[in-house]
Amino acid sequence: MEKMLFVKVKRTTRLEKRYSKKMGSISVKVTYIRKHIFGIPLRTIHKYRQTYYGNVKDCADCVLTA
Repeated sequence: MEKMLFVKVKRTTRLEKRYSKKMGSISVKVTYIRKHIFGIPLRTIHKYRQTYYGNVKDCADCVLTA
């Protein structure tokens, strides 16, 4: 029998346009870790991106382009 989980943590990745001072406008894969309750996203726990060289950085150091 499968248990019904009320609270889940899901990880999703999407391609976003970001702006960095060093590289200018770049397209990066941003991974969001979100808490879901009954399938409804409640809040974003953490988001991070992978750099051109493969390092993982927090999204606080770059801003969204308009």
